Amino acid sequence: MGKVDKKPVKEKIVLGLDPGTSVMGYGVILIRGSKMSMLQFGVIQLSKFDSHELRLKKIFERVLSLTDEFHPDEVALEAPFFGKNVQSMLKLGRAQGVAMSAALYRGIPIVEYAPKKVKQSVTGNGNASKEQVAKMLMQLFTIKEAPKLLDATDALAVAVCHHYQNGTEKSRKTSWESFVKENPKRVK
Repeated sequence: MGKVDKKPVKEKIVLGLDPGTSVMGYGVILIRGSKMSMLQFGVIQLSKFDSHELRLKKIFERVLSLTDEFHPDEVALEAPFFGKNVQSMLKLGRAQGVAMSAALYRGIPIVEYAPKKVKQSVTGNGNASKEQVAKMLMQLFTIKEAPKLLDATDALAVAVCHHYQNGTEKSRKTSWESFVKENPKRVK
């Protein structure tokens, strides 16, 4: 009898983030071969901090701690959407930038997905509600109870979307290492 060669099963961990200035959602999934499982999801409450600057610092620190705890291979973020309030958009953009910076600081590649793309990937409907997204994820991961804040399931949906897209989204995907290679004169 010949020896049967078993190929090692590939594993990948994806950290999904839904950055916000009051609440930031996060979701961590493990992909082993073709199977996907949820490791953790939740929210970071930021509204208890008085200043916007302190909230940004907390986002940076929490993303660093999540990367240190789970060692994700990739980070997927929900890309900014356009709103009517310029001040709110500016604050949201800062929160997203800080979350991206924390991932890049650890050398983890990042990818952004538009909100419609995330909803489409998870529910089949780009105009799905947050509740519909949460319900689909609850079925997918057999989550018994919906979280109080749907920012958690939104972030989990970003990670799932990234897996379904197989990391091939044509939006921004970079790491500090690739930035240095592409811009040697900008880094000393």
